[in-house]
Amino acid sequence: MVEVDAYVLDTLMLDLVGHDRQPSAFLVYLFLWRRTRGDGVDEAALSLRTLAEGTGLSRRGVQDALAHLAARQLIEITRQSITSVPRYRVRRPWVRGPALAGDAS
Repeated sequence: MVEVDAYVLDTLMLDLVGHDRQPSAFLVYLFLWRRTRGDGVDEAALSLRTLAEGTGLSRRGVQDALAHLAARQLIEITRQSITSVPRYRVRRPWVRGPALAGDAS
């Protein structure tokens, strides 16, 4: 079982799918949530291929979704080098408080 903040389903889904018209971004966000928070880790190194296969999206669709999520500050993407597998961190900007460093904007 994986717990997801109610905000993700009640608000973020409507915002990404309805308002932004980016359902792929919502799918990628949920996949990243599962691979990070769902596994009890802060971040995960995942290739575009892994993300595409895990979501059923094309690699290009995943790239567009990642760019949208990063622009919305819903994920952080880091790389050790230009050719390394990116590491993803799911952010929850709706959560405020000092105990949740990295989540609040």
